[in-house]
Amino acid sequence: MEEFYYLGKILKRHGNQGSLLALLEVDNTSDYEDLKSVYVDLAHERIPFFIESVELLAKNKMILKFQDVATAEHADAFSGLELYLPLSYLPKLKGNRFYFHEVKGFRVIDDVFGELGIIEDILDLPKQALFQILYNDKEILIPVVDEVIREVDRTNRTIHIHAPEGLIDLYL
Repeated sequence: MEEFYYLGKILKRHGNQGSLLALLEVDNTSDYEDLKSVYVDLAHERIPFFIESVELLAKNKMILKFQDVATAEHADAFSGLELYLPLSYLPKLKGNRFYFHEVKGFRVIDDVFGELGIIEDILDLPKQALFQILYNDKEILIPVVDEVIREVDRTNRTIHIHAPEGLIDLYL
């Protein structure tokens, strides 16, 4: 399940010829106008469906037509189901932009404290994401914000940060 990312969900059928209205939960919907296939979550299993056509609409919505889905009744069965794509489909990011799954295992180096440890996880909380780092058997949580992240070095699998004054001291 972890080799996929959430694309969005099917809201309802669109028309009577098997088309579906879907809501994409992505930053840039135009990256998906040439989709050839998508995975649908059916009973916690990701099943691939080939796409016959895609039409992008406003407000992150799209009309998509799966091959072999030609009736309203068949299309109705897809309402509310989630859509996924393989992680390999994600556009490559550069500079200090990254996907959370991409930096797990990276070493974190602070300007003041030096090497803090390895990113064990990224806690994606409602207000803010946090790096979860294990440092000498103690958990350190660092905000994932532009003001803290100085450099993402993919080659050496490191992230250089400048933690807010006193933050790391709170954990130690």
